[in-house]
Amino acid sequence: MVKVETSIHNEVDKAMNLPAEWFLGAYVPSSRHLRPLTNQGRGDVYVQQTYLTGASYLKRLFAAGIDQTRGVPYQWGGGWAGYSKRFGSRYSQFIIQNTLTSAGDAALHYEPRYDLCRCTRFWPRTRHALLRNFVTYDKTEVSTRPQVSLYVAAFSAGALATAWKPDNQSPWRNGAWATAGQAGYGAISTWLQEFALDIGHKLSRKKAGR
Repeated sequence: MVKVETSIHNEVDKAMNLPAEWFLGAYVPSSRHLRPLTNQGRGDVYVQQTYLTGASYLKRLFAAGIDQTRGVPYQWGGGWAGYSKRFGSRYSQFIIQNTLTSAGDAALHYEPRYDLCRCTRFWPRTRHALLRNFVTYDKTEVSTRPQVSLYVAAFSAGALATAWKPDNQSPWRNGAWATAGQAGYGAISTWLQEFALDIGHKLSRKKAGR
C-alpha cells in the first residue's frame, strides 16, 4: 500500500513540473496513463489550479475587462478602481467555484485534471477537448461521468457572488448565467488547454527562424 501511495504521489510530482504547467494548470500528457490521485495529490492540484496557474488570472483579467467595457455593475464606476473591483469579484467567484468543484470531485472520486487527447488529428482532439468540459473520469480513470461538481459549483458560486455585488441581482439568475458561462467559456478553455502546447511550439519555431 505504501509503495502504491508513493508511486501515485511521484506521478503527481511529475505532473506538477510539466512544460507550461505553470500556465495551463495540472494536466496529464497523452504519453501518460491516468491514475487516481491521493488526497494529498488532489490538494496539490487544487492549489495549482486555483492560485498558481497563469491562465486562471488571465481569464479573470479578460472577463473583468469585458465587464468594464459593459459598465457592469455601473456602481463600481470606471478607471483602475472600477476594474480592480471587477477583477476581484471575478477571481473571488472563481475561488469559490474551484473550491466547491474540488470538494465535489474528491467526494465523488472524479478526476480533476485535464488529460490531453491520445489522438493526433485536429477534429478528434477538438471533440475530446469540448467533451471534457461536460464529462470527466470516475475513480476507474476509464469510465466517464457528467461534470456534476463543476456545474453545481458554477451555479453556487454565481449565486453567492451576488452577496458583494451592489445591484441586487437575483442569486438564481446570476447562478444561471454562471452555469451558462461555464458551458461556453469552459469549452473554449479546454480547447486552449488541448492545443496550447502546439501553439507554443509553432510560435517558438517562428521566433527561432527569424
